[in-house]
Amino acid sequence: MPAAPRTFYLIAIGGTAMTPLASLLLEKGERVFGSDGPLYPPMSDRLAALGLAVRTAWDPANVTPDVTHVVAGNLARADNPELLEAQRRGLPVASMPETLRTEILAGRHPVVIAGTHGKTTTTALVAWLLASAERSPGFLVGGEPRNFDGPARLGTGSPFVLEGDEYSTSYADKGPKFLHYAPRTLALTSVEFDHADLYADLSAVKEAFRKVVAIVPPDGHIVAFADDPNVRDLLKQVRAGVTLYSLEDEEADLAARAITENANALHFTVLRAGVPLLDANLPLSGRHNVANALAATAVALEFGLSAPEISKGLATFKGVRRRMEELGTAGGVTVVDDFAHHPTAVATTLEGAKRRFAGRRLWAVFEPRSMTAGRADFLGPYFEALSKADAVALPAPYHAARLSQPGGPGALNVQRLVETLKTKGIPGLTAATPDELLAALLPELRSGDVVVCMSSGAFGGLPVRLLAALAART
Repeated sequence: MPAAPRTFYLIAIGGTAMTPLASLLLEKGERVFGSDGPLYPPMSDRLAALGLAVRTAWDPANVTPDVTHVVAGNLARADNPELLEAQRRGLPVASMPETLRTEILAGRHPVVIAGTHGKTTTTALVAWLLASAERSPGFLVGGEPRNFDGPARLGTGSPFVLEGDEYSTSYADKGPKFLHYAPRTLALTSVEFDHADLYADLSAVKEAFRKVVAIVPPDGHIVAFADDPNVRDLLKQVRAGVTLYSLEDEEADLAARAITENANALHFTVLRAGVPLLDANLPLSGRHNVANALAATAVALEFGLSAPEISKGLATFKGVRRRMEELGTAGGVTVVDDFAHHPTAVATTLEGAKRRFAGRRLWAVFEPRSMTAGRADFLGPYFEALSKADAVALPAPYHAARLSQPGGPGALNVQRLVETLKTKGIPGLTAATPDELLAALLPELRSGDVVVCMSSGAFGGLPVRLLAALAART
């Protein structure tokens, strides 16, 4: 007789990894429900589509007698009333990464995509290459992959592809999530200073990545971006085999040659050890996505995909929502939504947009949303990144008050940033809130403009509201 379904209660069920975990547990045949504060798209829509009951946070009575397992999301602090109730009753409590490893990854080949940039797109692309070649992978993507009907799937094949986050695991475990995933294949896309609320400096970030590199077994495999010196530094004492990919060295294990870009796609030749392997047509923009494609190709080759299978998968990849997602055009103004928040990501996003929308005035509308993005010491890097736009618009940092507390790093001075950009001939404007920014930006836009909205959060719904306001004035 099959085992009776268990009942999993997810505290903070609306998290970007918690909701996909919920769908995987449901697909596995378990009962699932949970609680959270106010939820917004896409997670609110995703939970509704799954038919999951979301209870109002945080009431001990939510942990009903039928609950057999509790999963504590990152928002659950040690004093969370629901967590305390579960502990009082002696229920097994685990973090999202722990649950993922024991309930989903056991018996699979974990393919972990890690790095400061490119994780979500590369994870979605690896999953699609394997799926389009009928390898039936499982996957969990920290975004909304457009080739699939959701961000997670169990699959029936050996590989399970997932995004490996270096952020903390839970209230009880401040170590990085990716250490729980036991990667057999690990892709390293980049390593830079990020998550300033968790890591003191770049050395601390590199130490976290050094730990995940160390746990890849000798018969495992590491795919690494050779052009990043921090990534190369991590490979000095690895036990596993390594594939290096590069945009600069055509003699690398995998490289790209003859990269061209138009409004619809990237075109390039993939070289393996200097020899042409395949011609790629990838419907994305930006050289960073060529690097992501090389990483995905390296993983696909490990699982035995042929060059024609990889070419077909690359050509049919639809990308991920909020990664240079063109929302629409109204009054001749095109609005694009993107997740970029680190200076390097902002720069590469704008570089890609300049090529994709060549000849049009490019507005960079950027919200310093995270604790890292809003730091005062990022003023110089943001100046360099935003200099790639023709005009800029910025609200105050989302966490300005916390960043400005005594002993803190200080908040990014967006007014000073805009004034400095003006000395380079780049006009700009600032406002205290996204609402005020929208009101100030709208009169400045003219037909032919492209507005790239960048934020790691909701940005007050500004991209969608801007498009609606443009349509209303025509």
